[in-house]
Amino acid sequence: MGILQETPEEYYDRNTFGQYQFVSLSDIINQFLIVYVGEEKIISKTNRTDVAFHAQRALAELSFDTLKSVKSEEITLPPSLNMVLPQDYVNYTKVSFIDSSGIKRRLYPTLNNTSNPRAYYQNSDGDFKIEPVATLTDGSNVVVLDDDYSGLLVHGMRVTGLNIPSGSHIHNITTTAGITSITLENKDGTADKAATATTNQQIKISRFNFLGPGRRIAYQTLVETTATAITDDLTNPTVVNVASVENIKEGMFINHPAFVNNNDVDDGNSAIQVIGVGTSTVELSHPVHVNHSVAINDTIGFVTNNTDSKTWDNYKSHKPSENQQHDYDYDDHIFEANVGRRYGLEPSHAQDNGSFYLDEIRGLINFSSNLSGETIVLDYISDSLGKDSEMQVHKFAEDAMYKSIMHAILSTKSNTPEYVIRRYRDEKFAAVRQAKLRLSNLKIEELTQILRGKSKQIKH
Repeated sequence: MGILQETPEEYYDRNTFGQYQFVSLSDIINQFLIVYVGEEKIISKTNRTDVAFHAQRALAELSFDTLKSVKSEEITLPPSLNMVLPQDYVNYTKVSFIDSSGIKRRLYPTLNNTSNPRAYYQNSDGDFKIEPVATLTDGSNVVVLDDDYSGLLVHGMRVTGLNIPSGSHIHNITTTAGITSITLENKDGTADKAATATTNQQIKISRFNFLGPGRRIAYQTLVETTATAITDDLTNPTVVNVASVENIKEGMFINHPAFVNNNDVDDGNSAIQVIGVGTSTVELSHPVHVNHSVAINDTIGFVTNNTDSKTWDNYKSHKPSENQQHDYDYDDHIFEANVGRRYGLEPSHAQDNGSFYLDEIRGLINFSSNLSGETIVLDYISDSLGKDSEMQVHKFAEDAMYKSIMHAILSTKSNTPEYVIRRYRDEKFAAVRQAKLRLSNLKIEELTQILRGKSKQIKH
């Protein structure tokens, strides 16, 4: 019986062109169970779950270095010079920008020449604390600081000092006439932490109990708005109604006494973040604290989670000489600007397209400054397991799938003779090698065209 079950009219009416070259993973599993499993066969019996598992593993492994990579993503690079990695990203094959002629211009990684390391706040002596001079009043939990610290302090920070009770945290921040005052309470906000003497002394405000240790105060931005209502539900994320959601983004941390962002662990996991922004609402990752509330007309601050390092700031603000783009002559493939100045040039810098590096921790690709506003194309590979529609195999690699599943099942069965395992291991390697050759898609005419431009004349 023929494989094609649709007419040409049906094919062209559908929007799934070119699918005949692929076989779905479910078909491979079904066909394997029919042909390779049963009495008087190498695999007498196995269950579908095992076959499905090994089929998915085989597909993932083949996707990395055998199957064609057809996934790509195009963006216009914003001024931030960041591109978010795709949801199913595993590794890139090529990063390019599109020039005015629609030609892909290859971008090259900076290798290990730069990065975006974790940036800590440090004062002048290198400590990770803010150390203002404070005015304390015996029996009062209000501490008056010596300057305006409104841009540096956030609710939940830990405060320590000679006459400061242990376990003191900031629960209120006010700034009047350039002088900041803070109110100290315990972590949960259930008890005041009053000073034990009246004195002017230096105190320490720790960074480690707010947002985790990897945040740099100077680079945080505070966005403030007014609360109009709040939905208080301790079993679901809290939804706060605000007067304006302008400049409020997902990932920001809330700054209000009812949401004390204090962490017992220095990883930021318990800090309250914005997980959704509506037209007039903000959804938070944690509910409002049981001992506090948000009143109408309360000012609520939202703090950016900016972890950029000085290394990255310097890189994106600088335009190196090798990234000064010039026009390309498509007639003779010569960069005019490079003529006469290539001797002694570092090969990795012998291009003027631009550069990038992967920030694996943050899931970003960072680009050089000359690429701002350019159209960036990311060609990448996945494991082909992201969606059911993607779980398909090119017919050139179908036999490699069967051999891979066969070897995996036999190698995990007890009492399987070693020579049998070795046999199917060799068959698997041979099938994968054959699939690579087929998928390489080498064409004699294209190779000939390339070779004709070399020193020796190729007759054809």
